[in-house]
Amino acid sequence: MTPDKLRELGTRVIDIQVEALQNLSKSLDHSFSDAADALLKCINKRGKIVVVGIGKSGNIGHKIAATLNSTGSTAVVLNSQNALHGDLGIISDGDAVIALSFSGETRELIELIPHIKRFNVSLIAITKSKQSTLSDYADITLATPITREACPLNLAPTSSSTAALVMGDALAMALLEARGFTEKDFARFHPGGSLGSALLTSVRDIMRTGKQVATIAATDTVGDAIAAMSTARTGTAIVVEGKGKKLVGVFTHGDFARTFQHDNAVGNKPVSEFMHSEPITIAELALATEALRCFENHRIDDLIVTNKHGEVVGLVDSQDLARLKIV
Repeated sequence: MTPDKLRELGTRVIDIQVEALQNLSKSLDHSFSDAADALLKCINKRGKIVVVGIGKSGNIGHKIAATLNSTGSTAVVLNSQNALHGDLGIISDGDAVIALSFSGETRELIELIPHIKRFNVSLIAITKSKQSTLSDYADITLATPITREACPLNLAPTSSSTAALVMGDALAMALLEARGFTEKDFARFHPGGSLGSALLTSVRDIMRTGKQVATIAATDTVGDAIAAMSTARTGTAIVVEGKGKKLVGVFTHGDFARTFQHDNAVGNKPVSEFMHSEPITIAELALATEALRCFENHRIDDLIVTNKHGEVVGLVDSQDLARLKIV
C-alpha cells in the first residue's frame, strides 16, 4: 500500500469521527443540562462520581474519571469484574454513577445495574439510544447516536468511543465552570511536570529585580532613560517617584525610536514628556500564567510588577516566559 493511500485512509477515519462529533453536538438536548446538574448537586454535597463501563467503554471511563478528578470533581472507577465481589463498596448513598455502553445492552453491565440501583444514586447513562435496557434503568440518558464507526468493517469502537469520551469531557468542563474552578485550583491537583510548574509559579518567582530593572525619575532626561536601559539590558525604563518607588509611568526603547525620527534633540528633554502614564502592571503574587495572558492581550514586551502598595518591585520580560517554559 502506497504512502498516499495510507494517508488517505487516515484522513477518512478522522473525517468520519469529526462528522460524528458534529452530529453529537447538534443532538445535545436538555438531558445534558439535567446530567450536569445532577453531578453538580452530588459534588456540592461531597458525594463522588462513580464511572463504570465494560471493555472499550471501560477504558473511556478511566479517562473520564481522570478528567473529572483533575478538575476538582471527585471520581472513581468501578471495576465491573470485581463489582459483585466487594467493589460495590465504593458506592455510597448520594453518589452519582455514569454508566457507559454504546449498545446499551452489554450483558455484564446490565446485570450489574440492579445492584447499583439499590443505592440512593443518580444513574446517568451514556449510550447510543434512549431505547435500550441501560436507558430504561437510567435516571438520565445522554444519547450518542453514532450511525457508523470509522472502522471500515463498522465493527471496532472508534466513532462511538470518541463520542463517549467527548461527552464525558463536556460534562467535566461544564462542572468546572459551574463550580468556578480556577487556575489556582487546577494547580493544586497538578503539582508535577511542566504544567504544574507553570501553574504554581508566581510572578515574584520569575520577575527581574535590582540592577536588571531600569528605574528613573520623571525629571530625568530621555538620555538618562536610554542609559538606564542599556545598563539593565532591557527595553523598558520605569518612571518612579519617592523612596518607595511609586509607579509614575513607563518609557520604552520603541518610544525613543519613534520620537527620534522627528526630534533629534529628544535625548535632552524630560522623559515625563514622552512616557506612558498608565502602563500595564501585574501584582507580584499573581500566577505566571496571568502574566502570559497580559502579554497576549496587550501585545507588550515587558510587564511592570507592583506590590499591594502600588510600588514597583520588578519587571517581567516576555522572553523570560519562553525561557522558563511558561507558555
